[in-house]
Order: sequence, then structure tokens, then C-alpha cells
Amino acid sequence: MSPVPRQLDIEQLIEDLTIEEKISLLAGKDFWHTMNIDRLNIPSVRVSDGPNGIRGTKFFNSVPSNCFPCGTGLAATFNKDVLLQAGELMGKEAKMKGAHVILGPTCNIVRSPLGGRSFESYSEDPLLSGHAASHIVKGIQNENVVACLKHFVCNDQEHERKAVDNVITERALREIYLKPFQIALRDAYPKALMTAYNKINGVHVSQSKKILQEVLRDEWKYDGTVMSDWHGVYSAKESLDAGLNLEMPGPTRFRQAIPTLHSVQTNEIHRDVIDENARAILRLVNESLKAGIPEDVVESPNPTKEASDLLRKAGDESIVLLKNEGNILPLSKTAIKGQEKIAVIGPNAKAAQDSGGGSASLNASYKITPYEGIESKIIEGGNSISLDYSLGAFLDRSLPDVGNVLFTASGKKGINAKFYKKPPGATDRGPHFEEFVLSTSKIFLSDFKSPELKPGELLFYADFEGIYIPDETGEYEFGASCLGTAQVFVNDQLVVDNKTKQTKGDAFFLGLGTQEERGTIKLTKGVKYNIRVEFGSSPTYTLNKAALEGGGVFFGIRIISTAEEAISRAVEVAKKADKVILVVGISKEWESEGFDRPTMDIPGHTNELVDAITAVNKNVIVVNQSGSPVTLPWINKVQGFVQAWYGGNELGNTIADVLFGDYNPSGKLSMTFPKRIEDNPSFLNFASTNGTVLYGEDVYVGYRYYEKVGVEPLFPFGYGLSYTTFELSNLVVSYDAENVNVKVSVTNTGKVDGAEIVQLYVSQVNPSINRPVKELKDFGKQFLKAGETKVVELNVSVKEATSYWNMYYNKWQSEKGKYKILVGNSSDNITLEDEFEVAKTTYWLGL
Repeated sequence: MSPVPRQLDIEQLIEDLTIEEKISLLAGKDFWHTMNIDRLNIPSVRVSDGPNGIRGTKFFNSVPSNCFPCGTGLAATFNKDVLLQAGELMGKEAKMKGAHVILGPTCNIVRSPLGGRSFESYSEDPLLSGHAASHIVKGIQNENVVACLKHFVCNDQEHERKAVDNVITERALREIYLKPFQIALRDAYPKALMTAYNKINGVHVSQSKKILQEVLRDEWKYDGTVMSDWHGVYSAKESLDAGLNLEMPGPTRFRQAIPTLHSVQTNEIHRDVIDENARAILRLVNESLKAGIPEDVVESPNPTKEASDLLRKAGDESIVLLKNEGNILPLSKTAIKGQEKIAVIGPNAKAAQDSGGGSASLNASYKITPYEGIESKIIEGGNSISLDYSLGAFLDRSLPDVGNVLFTASGKKGINAKFYKKPPGATDRGPHFEEFVLSTSKIFLSDFKSPELKPGELLFYADFEGIYIPDETGEYEFGASCLGTAQVFVNDQLVVDNKTKQTKGDAFFLGLGTQEERGTIKLTKGVKYNIRVEFGSSPTYTLNKAALEGGGVFFGIRIISTAEEAISRAVEVAKKADKVILVVGISKEWESEGFDRPTMDIPGHTNELVDAITAVNKNVIVVNQSGSPVTLPWINKVQGFVQAWYGGNELGNTIADVLFGDYNPSGKLSMTFPKRIEDNPSFLNFASTNGTVLYGEDVYVGYRYYEKVGVEPLFPFGYGLSYTTFELSNLVVSYDAENVNVKVSVTNTGKVDGAEIVQLYVSQVNPSINRPVKELKDFGKQFLKAGETKVVELNVSVKEATSYWNMYYNKWQSEKGKYKILVGNSSDNITLEDEFEVAKTTYWLGL
């Protein structure tokens, strides 16, 4: 038996701790750790970003991590078991990174396709969001790692996220935005919560007594630890009084020892408030001790087959087949008549769009591109099908990362990085003091440390070098943006100057860096060129002296080509092909924490590319990678359409699994795809206007709105096709005063094994107030062999099935009367219907 982890005696410690020590516990020690009190043997707790993978404690040169499909993709599996297993793998990998707390999952609502972190959340529907979050949380905490559910609550946009006041009715707040958190607390009880940056009805959530005390602590009886988002604290007294236990990161901005102690001594802050907040931190320490992580743990990756298999399974199940005219899919791995040719075209074909941007982004241990996945299937089939490729259109917002195409002087793939105390050209520069081989040219040095640098010493220099061999002869564009200064040299010739010429831009986290400066030079195919970037750290930055620690530099290379030239080359490739796979979408440069998308359109010339390809080849399948909907003006011109999300490490393999039928697609849309952004219910009220955003759609979010007003979407919530067919039959509904039980037979009526998702919706027959047409209340996924029939059983409590928030009584109300049970395989395909009845009206609070 493993030893029982030690536990702190919290009440004894509350007596033993000095008031100064208690105050010190209420803010982080640094970016990733809570404060330790060695005198009383109170250890520090380590946290790590983790919405779709466990980064660990480093941005620069971090230990590689396994990247999971993005949140909206995981929710599209509609598979509670897979979500649980994903959480368990996250928990295992957190311990390998020495992290006691995972900062995730994220279960905000996908209120708009434009939300910068929509990809990181799960769904437009609060029930699906809540079930996805609860199963991820269960899995994480099964490994004795703490899950920190975020962002509590209404962090549904990035525009002015720290300042915006979300004006919202209590009903919408309860029924839509708080509901996922309520479900997760009820079913999985995450041991930590992270507050949102924004205000709700005039008060920042991190200091809202209504949200943190009245709802969370008093009504929901939550006694876990509540921490701020990073730099999401706006006061000392108000946040402590509200029960924001932990300010992150450290060192503190608002809870400094002297002013906080003064506030206690002058009775501005009650001693009981300090004690209660300190208790919550000690409870977090006790929960963290259960993981048994050694204090001297060395961060390590998890390059196991078991991890890759689960990432692939989750990715396979996340992919949604949305169009399959003429059964163009699945593709065959072998030619039926002689030699066949498949053209793989598009900006995402040879790019690995593993995740969206921001805190969800990490150093993935490996990435399979769609082209690589497709190529592997052709090889399996004996190479009787040939592949051709063309880029077709550019997607990059800045010039692309070249870490995977540069190599060092010794022949190793990557970029050689050498760090110096003195700038280039200094007569006494001396030898470098650190050296690394980096896998990326997106180099963020905010947490770069070296024993050769004194504490607080931020001034240093670095040379990043690699050898580049062009695939084509032509004019090439080089670019660099920085938080610091940077110059790019090709064979010692200066090509880009972001040192003497700097313009404010939005590069780097929170947009503190420069615009990308560019320069051009002619390169010859096959010739080796030495690329050197000379970088000076953040103190050399000419635009902002309050930069982030060491700063950083992003640099890239691309052959110069007009959109017309790129499309023309792709058209010639498409003309010669029997079938075309177009891999399009967006990327973490366009969908990221820190900003919202300006439009729902795919940026650049992708739409023109699709139009041009479909004009010369009728057998076109489009694979789209995005975390939320994009505009698809050409959808009627293509025969196949697959929504592949951001797929993590295995994205290329999972796309190929579905395209070639090694996995029969079973995903369903976790959000509605509108025909145009103007159809989205939040269209008139998205983004901050003078510091305010009105949640004017109220409870009519997503399919609730489209159904209520009769607007036909492009693809409805819960929709997804299969390579087989299913029939739902024999609906049996039984109920009592507490619960509704639903049984339905599911038959695979086709010739291929596959999985169907049974979706249970409830509708009130004669509501006394305006309510949605129907609301999702449960779902179940069933795998069936061809011709097989199984019974799916779903259960929901009467109060959850029927209640709405009554703003007069400030309680949930389950109203007497008749309700419809609606069962189908998408929100717009209800095939079975029955009724149940509630005998009397009741009111309730709590979980």
C-alpha cells in the first residue's frame, strides 16, 4: 500500500500562523506557485495551464506536452467516457509536470462565433458544457490532482475583458451562464474555481459578494478555493470580503503585507475575513498533498502509446461530418481503376493546427499534419493512389514559424540559440553563457532564467541561427516582431530591422510587442543560407519599458507570391486530380485569448481558392479547422464537408481516419453554424461599447434563438452525419415526482459499424412565460455493429428537466403542467415524442 499523504491541521495552523503569514498566503509567490511557510511546514502549491494540455511552468524551451483536441472539439464527441479518460490523462500528466492544480477546464458559453476563447470552451448549450466540464473534472481529480474550473462567470468575449461590464438579466445568468458551473459543482465538485476578469452588472466578479458569497458559498455550499485569473484582482478589501481567496500571480499587487495589515489593524478588513481566506488556501494545500508529488520533481513528458491512442480516439470522435453528397466519403486507399490521383490543397494541409492561441497554447510533443495523415493512408493502401500538393492560399497573420524547416550546423532540425551578456559587435562580448536548440521561431522569453543572470537582471542578448534551404528560386520575405529588439541577417546581410525602426503592434501576450517588420531577398533553390537573428531582451525595447520580463522575438520566412499566383498553381494541380481534399480554416493567430475575431469569415483568399478549385473539379471535399463557426459561402459547391476543430497532437491522423473510413464519424456539432454572423443572436450586442456589453439575447443563446425566431442555420446544434444509418424507436417514458426515465431503442440500419448520439430535449406544453422551444436535458452515445440494436437509457431529475429562473421569487421554479419529451439525433431532427406531467409547482435553490 502507498503511504497516506500527510494532511495539515488547518485549525491548529490558523492559531499558529501570524497575521503577516496569513496575509502572505493570500497571493501567489510567483507566476505558478502559492506561498510556502517553511516555519510551519506549509508547502507551496504549483499550478499549470491546462485547458487542452499541461504546459508545466515554462513558456521558453518548455518540456513537451501532449495536446488534446480543443474544448469545442471534445464536447463534439458527446462521449462522457472519453471526456472522463481525457481528464484522467490530464491528471497523470500534471503530476509528471509537478503540477498540483490544473487551470481548467474552461466552461464559459460560446455566446458568439467571434469570441477569442470560444474554442477553449465547450458549447453554446449549458447542459452540454456542464457535462463536459464535470467529466473532465472527475477524471483530473480521480488522479488526486485539483481541477480549477474557469472562468467564473461570463468571460464570453476578449474585448476589454478586464474592464467590460456585462449587463445581463438574472434569468439569463442563471439558466445559461452559471448553469455549466452549477452542473460541474453538483456532479464533480472541482476543488478550485477561477474568477473571470469582467464585471457583471457593475461589479467585477473577483470582488462580487453576490457571485462569490451569495451564490457560490451560501446557495451552492461551495468550500473549495477561489483564485483570480492572472492579474484579475482590482482591490484588496473588496476582493477579500467577497471571498476571493487567492490573488494570482505573485508577487502580489493588491495584498502587500504593510497596507493589508494596516487595514486589519484599523478594522477596515476583519480578522475573520483573513482567517477564512487563509483556511481556503490551506484546504487547497491539503488537496494538493494527496497527489504525492515530490517537492524536487523534474518536469517530464509523456511520450507513451497509451497517451497517443487516447488523443487519437478523442480526435476521431470529435470530428463532425456535415456534408457527404453522392457518398464521396469515405475515400478508398487503393485505386479502383488504374492509377488515381488525390490533390491535397490548402493553407492548413501542411500546417499542424493543434490548438487555439493564448494560455491554451503549448509546446506539443509532436504534431501530425493533415497531409502526413493522408499520406500514411495512401502508403497503407500500397501507393496505387498518388498525391499532389499545392498551398493555394496563405493563412498566416504573420510570416510562418520556421522552426521545423531550419537546421543547425550539425544537421539537427531546429534553431541554435546562444545567450550573451553583451550585444553583438561588442569588443568584450565574450563567450555565450547558455545554449539551446529550439523547435520554434516563435520565441517567448518571459520566463527565461539562467544562473549567470542575477535575480531581476533582465538585460541580455541572444543569437538565433539556422540553415535554410529554399524549395524554389525566387524573392523571399523575411519578417520579425519582437518585445525587445531584433535584426534578421541572411548570410550576414541585414534584411529585417526591428531595432532602429519599431512600430507598436499586437505581437506577444496581451499585445505588448511591435508590428512585424519585413524585408525581401532573392534566394536560389537548393542553396544553403545562414539565417541569424540578433535579439536584445525587453530593456532594449524602444516603445515600452514596462515589458514582460525577458521579452521575445517571432520570426518567419515565406516565398513572395500573389494570391492569384498561389490560386493558379493550385488550380493546375486540381485539374489533374480525380478528387481534391481542401484543408482550410483558421489558426491560433486568428482565434486566441486576448482578442476576438473581427468577422466570421476565413481571412485571406481561402474563399476565392475554394471557388476556383470547384470550378475545375467537382469531386471536392473540404476539411475545416477552427474552434468555432466560420462563414462558408461555397458550401453548396463542394460534395463533402468535415469540421475537424483544432485536433491536438494527432490531428492529421484523425482527419485521415475519418476521410478514409478507418473511423466512422460520430461527432455532433457542439454549437450552431449560422449562415452568416448577422444571424447570430449576439450580433447586435457583441463586444464592449464604452465599457459595456448588453446580453440582449437573454436566454436565447444558440439553437434556443434560431428555433424561437425561425431562422434556419447552416448546420444546427447537435448535427452530424455517419457512414451508416440509424433508427430510433420504442420510446418508453416513466416518471415520478423526482425523476424522468427515458428508454429508446437504437438500431444501426446500415452496413458499417458506427455510433449514434441520442439527444433528449424537453419542452413545456403551455408555459406561463416566454421559454425556448426546447432545451437539451441529457444525451447518450451508443456504439453499434451493422444491424445491431441496443437500448439507450437516459435519466434527468424533474426539477432540472422543467425549471426556469423566476426573477420575482429569485428561485428556480418547476411549474405544474405537461411537458414533452423530444428524442432525436440532432436539435432539428426529433423523431420520437412523449409526455410527462408535473403535479404541482415547486421552488428550489442550491445544486
